[in-house]
Amino acid sequence: MEFGIEAANVYGGQTCLDVRTLFEARKLDLSRFENLMMEKKAVALPWEDAITNGVNAAKPIIDRLSPEERSRIEMVIAATESGNDFGKASSTYMHDYLGLHRNCRLFEVKQACYGGTAALQMALCFVASGVSPGAKALVIATDEARHGARGSYHEPSQGTGAVAVLVGNAPTVLSMDLGANGLYSYEVMDTCRPQPGLEAGDPDLSLLSYLECLQQSFRAYMDRVEGADFRTSFDYLVFHTPFAGMVKGAHRKMMRTFGGPGQGGESVEADFQRRMGPSLRYCTQVGNIYSATVFLALCGLIDHAPASDFQRVGLFSYGSGCASEFYSGTFTPAARQAQARFDIGGHLARRHQLRMEEYEAIHDRSEEVGFGTRDAEVAIGNLGDIYERQFAGRKLLRLERVKGFHREYAWT
Repeated sequence: MEFGIEAANVYGGQTCLDVRTLFEARKLDLSRFENLMMEKKAVALPWEDAITNGVNAAKPIIDRLSPEERSRIEMVIAATESGNDFGKASSTYMHDYLGLHRNCRLFEVKQACYGGTAALQMALCFVASGVSPGAKALVIATDEARHGARGSYHEPSQGTGAVAVLVGNAPTVLSMDLGANGLYSYEVMDTCRPQPGLEAGDPDLSLLSYLECLQQSFRAYMDRVEGADFRTSFDYLVFHTPFAGMVKGAHRKMMRTFGGPGQGGESVEADFQRRMGPSLRYCTQVGNIYSATVFLALCGLIDHAPASDFQRVGLFSYGSGCASEFYSGTFTPAARQAQARFDIGGHLARRHQLRMEEYEAIHDRSEEVGFGTRDAEVAIGNLGDIYERQFAGRKLLRLERVKGFHREYAWT
């Protein structure tokens, strides 16, 4: 029996900003813009948070399930570094607003951008264990950037959004290679969130840690999977993508270390475009969404890879601090057919592209209802035009108020 991903959906926000526009407005070095290889970044509105992102990603999946299928969801895992409570898991809110039954495990995992993969592997082990035959698990990887100082080089790549993944024994989207995992983790202070509204760290150290983990987790994968070869074992590659330019450099490093001779003399650049290009299609439109980014890249691959009977993908997940994993799975053209119902590309294309003054107005309100807020009403205020265009009547979840620390949401 096969186990893996039955469905996956992306919520990439309702507004976005052109990254070049941001570079020019902030007077940042445009040569660094080219290195980012980014086009747009998703931007969170004041009434959006990790919980609304997660529910808005998962609801289209849940709505397409039969009552019997919904009843088999026995685990909901939230993966996030953008939680709103030290004790109460974000999945408790998500489970409630998705209308799932109460005979269910609810919890939250955190390990920076690796959290989504950690949750996926926990879900996979549960459904594959056979302790509850036919059970499903819902993984919701959801994050939002903490708005950094205006003019920093972190700002252009920081995104917001979520990817919901349904895990079970009918893996139409991705059949996982059970036991094919290479792990590599250690303590390092590369990037962190030491305060609720602060992202801090050393970007150079983080890059070095990412590259070390990619190489060493793949070595561990080779130790477990006989005959594994970086160039020939995988038709496609999906990496955690803080920004596409970083992934391009990581691919080049791996090809020099593990690549060997190419297919018919294929260059490193051609290999990158063929095996990694499809996975970057959505990442360049959303930005870094932390625990969900590797799944965002996977969705981009499924929607844009040329059709073939059977294809294996190698996935690399990295989370600062740090933890990493290289793993793999297979998919067929049926994956794209199944995913077409979610129209992820259409969703991203329908977002409102912000003018710089609109972005600044949102930025000014970004911490209105932050971590630890006891009481607040979340006003639409000066963003009414955007709300009417992108939210009103769309049946999206939004944050309405906080009352005694309890966050209350409503459908638009």
